[in-house]
Amino acid sequence: MAHEVRGVVALAKGQPVSLETIIVPDPGPGEALVKIQACGVCHTDLHYREGGISDDYPFFLGHEAAGVVEAVGEGVTDVAPGDFVVLNWRAVCGACRACLRGRPQYCFATHNAKQKMTLADGTALSPALGIGAFAEKTLVAAGQCTKVDPGASPAAVGLLGCGVMAGLGAAMNTGGVTRGDSVAVIGCGGVGDAAIAGAGLAGATTIIAVDVDDRKLEWARRFGATHTVNSRETDAVEAIRDLTGGFGADVVIDAVGRPETYRQAFYARDLAGTVVLVGVPTPEMTLELPLLDVFGRGGALKSSWYGDCLPSRDFPMLVSLYQQGRLDLDAFVSETITLDDVESAFDKMHRGEVLRSVVIL
Repeated sequence: MAHEVRGVVALAKGQPVSLETIIVPDPGPGEALVKIQACGVCHTDLHYREGGISDDYPFFLGHEAAGVVEAVGEGVTDVAPGDFVVLNWRAVCGACRACLRGRPQYCFATHNAKQKMTLADGTALSPALGIGAFAEKTLVAAGQCTKVDPGASPAAVGLLGCGVMAGLGAAMNTGGVTRGDSVAVIGCGGVGDAAIAGAGLAGATTIIAVDVDDRKLEWARRFGATHTVNSRETDAVEAIRDLTGGFGADVVIDAVGRPETYRQAFYARDLAGTVVLVGVPTPEMTLELPLLDVFGRGGALKSSWYGDCLPSRDFPMLVSLYQQGRLDLDAFVSETITLDDVESAFDKMHRGEVLRSVVIL
């Protein structure tokens, strides 16, 4: 049986999104049908709409989501109908060389549902990050469903499905922040603020937020920044050094992903410190650094893809911290909206007015 639902679709490059009838098939082997309760509006969805990911239109948007499993296909044992789940876009295979070495967070063969969701006329859709969750229901690989405590708010914990997990993981997993560390975060949108929160959870004592917008710096303080730097007015590298005894931070996280912010991160870290790139560059960007500086400063230059997370390990732990009041996921939810408001939410995101707009279904 197929399910007919309303969903948000990008039909062509640069055009406003539209609400379309989507046909969602029953789950086949290894798949799950999920009734969506909440889905965040992530910048990646805007990248899809603008053709920044690929040109495989039409795209079925939405991926930062939580909901309830409605049905599962043959062979699915990890989740069952009725389970409350957070969706993720990295269902690990368990058989590639990374998984076999005990590093499933680096799985080289993550997968999605094999069946296609379509428009009413049969046109196959490309679901954003293999999910497509701006709709009442979606079809995913069962491994994209992570069971968490059903008492948690769907609007808050669904954000672990992408941006918030990327930031938390950049600090806690990739950056290896530990007790007593100094951390600087460049770019204080949703991902950057999550990195600030993650640094605090990991025990960092000095957390420096850097941005060009005073409003975002105020948000950063709410998530645990101990110091703020407006880099439009002050040299960020010098300010970070001044706040760390003249040395630089132990870990600097670039949540913007531009050559100029990466250079700031590189020179703002202490000797043998770590730079983490979690902001996503565009394809034409290049970086030039003196190789002697790369050698002479030591340390590590890392990229963080989805916060190097393992959803089965990280999501339940972070939801528990949220329920204990130790991780304020609610603070990331700037507003709740309907499916009809997604295009307007993109505009607010562009203007830096929100951390996250969240669609409630």
